[in-house]
Amino acid sequence: MESLSDIWKQALEKCRGEVTEVSYNLWLAPLEFINFENSTFVLSTSSAHKALIFNDKFKDLVKKNLSELMGFDVEVQVIVAAPIPAEPEEPQISVNDNEYTFENFIVGSSNKFAHAASYRVATAPGVEYNPLFIYGRSGLGKTHLMLAINHEIKKRRPNAVILYTTGESFTNELITCIAEKNTKAFHNKYRNVDILLVDDIQFIQNKVSVQEEIFHTFNTLTQNSKQVVLTSDRPPKEMELLDERLRTRFEWGLMADIQPPDIDTRMAIIVRKAASLGLTLSDSIVEFIAEKIKHNIRQLEGTVKKLHAINTLNGTPITMEVVQEVVKDVVTDNEPVSVTVDKIIENVSNVYGVSVSDILSEKRNAAISTARQVSMYIIREITDLSQQQIGEKFGGKSHSTVHHSISTVEDRIAKDIAFKNQVFDIIKNIQDK
Repeated sequence: MESLSDIWKQALEKCRGEVTEVSYNLWLAPLEFINFENSTFVLSTSSAHKALIFNDKFKDLVKKNLSELMGFDVEVQVIVAAPIPAEPEEPQISVNDNEYTFENFIVGSSNKFAHAASYRVATAPGVEYNPLFIYGRSGLGKTHLMLAINHEIKKRRPNAVILYTTGESFTNELITCIAEKNTKAFHNKYRNVDILLVDDIQFIQNKVSVQEEIFHTFNTLTQNSKQVVLTSDRPPKEMELLDERLRTRFEWGLMADIQPPDIDTRMAIIVRKAASLGLTLSDSIVEFIAEKIKHNIRQLEGTVKKLHAINTLNGTPITMEVVQEVVKDVVTDNEPVSVTVDKIIENVSNVYGVSVSDILSEKRNAAISTARQVSMYIIREITDLSQQQIGEKFGGKSHSTVHHSISTVEDRIAKDIAFKNQVFDIIKNIQDK
């Protein structure tokens, strides 16, 4: 007969197939089986707020799967394990020394492919996916993945010659070498490496001499099976001022995009960052930050860092009121909350080929309805308007109508990758203006 511990492991695996990988790793995998008594599985977790999350979101799922495996109805109870007094710890390595690693990268549906491709390159550089071209808007983790590749290769191949630079630094260095008539040293530096990592390659657009140098550097390295990794805020086909020879070479290997993280991933990022700083945030605070900051991982982490500073330097307790002020500052300074509804609707109308007046009208044909729903979704995403306020912008639509429209778009985004990219492109275009 299987042990109760084995049954618990089987139940965990069943749950894993029914939740996101982020949710599983964050809330379910750390649970420990304690005992089984009075038809109740007793489990333990490390904090009260994790227990609250489990009871609210995952308890029924776990109970169902355990009951199916046991053949009769069981109950589930989660207790918070008391911390065991620890021996004095050895000095910890600074968080910054190991911050940009694969282990510290939160994987979700929005970045899973780019993460897997980056790890593959790090474990077998120059073999496949050469070049690896990672693209996505600012603050989504492109540089983290590039530096994680650097870190992993150094760990596995200490003697590998790795060079990290940015498109801007490459350009400035080349200009200096040309002025000093010392391009030979430049060639020797960039063409005799095992791995070349260039961040923000889009910076070289419309710079003829720089593109020529990148072209020859790229050819030299790839012909000798040396790995090239590039990041950009857009795919090569959208670099209008990029030489066609370079565009085709950038597309030779593997292109991987990173999209804004979903809410589970955002919450996991907040929890991980807070834990790394020794900061405890309540469940409600984690959810609030994740709901307000949706498109930029740097802003999520920056918010947690600021809360940590407020707590440690001023001794201020981290209340919801404190968090609201910090998030307000971050969003006001960096997020496009000032974008008007008119601009959003105008962008949507251009993409869907329907007039602004039609979007704001009562017309209900398919194209107009889709444009109207997408407009409401984007307004909700990048402004502070409530659903009631959004409804007022559309001629007094009810809260339930706006909610239904937003839910319809969210469901379609989850199922239709082309539609998802189209909506996110509209958001990107609005934010870049």
